[in-house]
Amino acid sequence: MIHLDPAVLTFLQKLEKNNNRDWFAKNKSEYVTAHENFKAFANSLLESIQKKDNIEKMKLFRIYRDVRFSKNKDPYKSSFSGGFSRATKALRGGYYFHIQPGGRSMVGGGFWQPESRDLKRIREEIAMDALPLRKIINAASFKKHFGQLEGDQVKTAPKGYPKDHPDIDLLRYKSYIVSHHFTDEEVTSPGFDKEILKYFKALRPFFDYMSEVLTTDLNGVSLID
Repeated sequence: MIHLDPAVLTFLQKLEKNNNRDWFAKNKSEYVTAHENFKAFANSLLESIQKKDNIEKMKLFRIYRDVRFSKNKDPYKSSFSGGFSRATKALRGGYYFHIQPGGRSMVGGGFWQPESRDLKRIREEIAMDALPLRKIINAASFKKHFGQLEGDQVKTAPKGYPKDHPDIDLLRYKSYIVSHHFTDEEVTSPGFDKEILKYFKALRPFFDYMSEVLTTDLNGVSLID
């Protein structure tokens, strides 16, 4: 396995303080070196997670920001990040990893802003029987690695559900995601890759539950052609 060189965080710290095109151009070689190390680390992660899950592809996000519709006009992100998509229609969910100085590095995953059809199906299942999901998010491994579910929520209740529904706390979510942050020291320590894999492993029961929900109807009949 390949570990992240401390120079990766050093470059990102410098970039955050000098987020302009002139500085970036003058320090392009430092960016290339840092990014190559990050890519090697990501590819090593991919090789390891492919032994545990069926991964369709890895995506590394560009450092260049789209500022057209943003009040923040900084041209570059001060982070490196990427994700792994699970393969086939039967496997849902995606793993995410993010490297950023100042304790902002994190791993996570889940279902961020799912399309309306998927969100409707998730809520249907929860409304019918929330116990399987509650068992997963209350399990010791899930709580140890992620604490609790995260994601935007509606203020009161989603359309079609009463405010006093016994599972309104789960029904209110518009995204079902989890995350965990790491210190800079943890990120640059040998074995950080193995630590990430522990968090990805802790996500599997959640992904497996959601995969079953999103590939069947309320009666358990498969929706996959």
